[in-house]
Amino acid sequence: MTEHGAGRILLLVLGIGSACKGAGGGGHASVPGRLDTAFAATQARGRRVMGVDQYTSAHVFEDLPDGGRIILDRVSGSDPTGITTIRQHMRDVAAAFAAGDFTKPFQVHAAVVPGTAVMTARRAAMHYQERDRPRGAEVRIRTTDAAAVAAVHEFLAFQRSAHHAGAHEAMNPRPPS
Repeated sequence: MTEHGAGRILLLVLGIGSACKGAGGGGHASVPGRLDTAFAATQARGRRVMGVDQYTSAHVFEDLPDGGRIILDRVSGSDPTGITTIRQHMRDVAAAFAAGDFTKPFQVHAAVVPGTAVMTARRAAMHYQERDRPRGAEVRIRTTDAAAVAAVHEFLAFQRSAHHAGAHEAMNPRPPS
């Protein structure tokens, strides 16, 4: 390989690394070009599937030793309609996931989401519980099956990256109002 070719590869790797850091870092930092377009498209599909504006809502996808949890809150507590919509969406998610139905994440991301094949296959060993929160709701995912835990963590990692979300509430880029 020529020195010129090696330099191009290094620049490409550095650019990808920088883009990945921005996409998964929990904030909403812009990454020029295609990633901006992909994020905007995910946000638009999310609004259609979830029924709430993704830019005025905050996701958290938290890995836990026995599974994890998905949190969706409105940034403002002064939107009772949005909060009600989130709560219904999260009840629907818990029921669908328990049945091995991951259609909603597919619709939001326009792709099969990593971890869902194992989560579907091992659904009998998994438990999903929706719980209301002051500005939204969460779905707690529990299992004692090691392969299912690994699949849940894979699923949540993908979601964190795609939604530019935090891994736990303290990382939430949008403070409560």
